[in-house]
Amino acid sequence: MASKSSTPDPYKRSGLINLVLWVAIALLIRWVVIEPRWIPSGSMLPTLQLQDRILVEKIRPRINRLRKVHLKRGRMVVFRPPNKLLAEGYNPKSALIKRVIGLPGDEVEVRDGKLFVNTQVIIEPWRKDPISYTMPPITIPNGQLWVLGDNRNNSLDSHLWGPLPEENVIGTAIWRYWPLYKFGPIRFPTHGSS
Repeated sequence: MASKSSTPDPYKRSGLINLVLWVAIALLIRWVVIEPRWIPSGSMLPTLQLQDRILVEKIRPRINRLRKVHLKRGRMVVFRPPNKLLAEGYNPKSALIKRVIGLPGDEVEVRDGKLFVNTQVIIEPWRKDPISYTMPPITIPNGQLWVLGDNRNNSLDSHLWGPLPEENVIGTAIWRYWPLYKFGPIRFPTHGSS
């Protein structure tokens, strides 16, 4: 009568090692390279809709900080809340999304329903209504960004809480993967799109 062997099955062990390795790689990619996020508010309408699912690329902001290079104007950034919002009770683990409008040294202003950067009016063809607030000229300090929601009249952004420290940027929004009919790179909407 043959006795059962107590030696482990090499196939089971190999499968377990492969599973652990793939889980580790997936977590590393999520923590370091790319991260899925969802849109919880209407502050980025019409570019991003409520409940859209996006991918956030996290390497470029880190490399830029090391090289002392700024993100480009127009990039959509996901970031940790600045101190002013934390003081108002925001969860420090939450993440917000806005568009970079001003870089260090830029002068940003809102008047006559229009956005000005360095005295030049910024054409925003997706916006149906003029901006409903005014903002005196503000020069963006070193190490800071000016970020606004695309839904200019309904966004909790730099015009209310001031500049965003560049170190708060988690990553840049690059791809929408849900809903499927909008699958693809994130772009500015055209006038009248939803």
